Amino acid sequence: MPEMKDSGIDIINLVPKEWKKIRLKYICDIQTGNEDTQNANPEGEYPFYVRSPIVERCNRYTFDGEGILVAGDGAGAGRVFHYANGKYAVHQRVYRLANFKYNPQFLHYYLSNIFPYEMDKGSAQSTVPSMRLPMLQNFVFCLPTINESNKIVDFLEEKCIEIDTLTSDIQTQIDTLEQYKKSVITEAVTKGLNPDVEMKDSGIEWIGEIPIHWNVIPTKYCFRIGNGSDPTTDEGATPVYGSGSKSFKTCVEFKSGPTVLLGRKGTINIPQYVVGNYWNVDTAFDAKAIREYNLKLFYYCAVCFDYDNYSTQTALPSMTQGNYNNIRLPLMTIKEQEDIIQYLDEKCFEIDGIVKNKKKQLETLERYKKSLIYEYVTGKKEVPNE
Repeated sequence: MPEMKDSGIDIINLVPKEWKKIRLKYICDIQTGNEDTQNANPEGEYPFYVRSPIVERCNRYTFDGEGILVAGDGAGAGRVFHYANGKYAVHQRVYRLANFKYNPQFLHYYLSNIFPYEMDKGSAQSTVPSMRLPMLQNFVFCLPTINESNKIVDFLEEKCIEIDTLTSDIQTQIDTLEQYKKSVITEAVTKGLNPDVEMKDSGIEWIGEIPIHWNVIPTKYCFRIGNGSDPTTDEGATPVYGSGSKSFKTCVEFKSGPTVLLGRKGTINIPQYVVGNYWNVDTAFDAKAIREYNLKLFYYCAVCFDYDNYSTQTALPSMTQGNYNNIRLPLMTIKEQEDIIQYLDEKCFEIDGIVKNKKKQLETLERYKKSLIYEYVTGKKEVPNE
């Protein structure tokens, strides 16, 4: 272990004695991109780096070469989402670091691990988090020699590849489990639980064959699809839901559940089954039963809807009340509905438990990766000799 000294930086504390402090503005150039979100094109030739981990596409490039890209505002403000090389476009509220006078890969590891903490302490809070250029320019590094930084980068790249491979494998397992869960739901709500029953063609693409004694019925004869709206206040105990997710805010107004929340625009293919009080904003519809059709079964059916065929083609994926009202549902006896729901509740609980454990593994790997990077880019650990 090398002799250590106080770095003067809270998040880092001690660093090796010979490491030198320097501000970012002295070791690279910093500028913003010049593209807007509206310039994104899914069929574009070049990567388009925006203020999120998602890489869009664009028809033109504005930079060519190495660059570290830092989100300037929004939910990801101060996060280093991308290390880019080659030809690419950059959003106008993303900072691009280039023309490096030091190992750019080491700077990328250091920035992505340390800078978010500094950002959270000193960001300019307005309606959304944002980062000012001086904050980035004056960010302080504690740097080893170039030779030592090269050794650290080589070591971290090898270790991160191992971690990323494990992460990818686990994510594939999660995706497979989610697909299996959907297939279990689809099979139960369209075929029932009796494998020996005689079948007939339902005439509906997403349903396919159904038991011979079942029928199909439009959603509008079973459920009332209601609009959402913004609450009059954001202070209260009622959770507020949008399309595909629950908001972090609450309100005083409420509707009484249970209900099935259906996406209106944006994330339209993730229905939500909600019990208790709730409020839904205008990106989500809510469904209430108006005849003997179990609401929980409707939720399971909604998981399987062919949204691509039913949705309205606009700038965002969208569903109207009419779209939902005209979707055909499989209709069976009340007893069969109850049996299917009990079966699916048990199966989904089992699958969800496995998925939850897999996601915990991903979280553990992510924490380990961050800890590993932190320990080596701050000199807490030395790269072992070969």
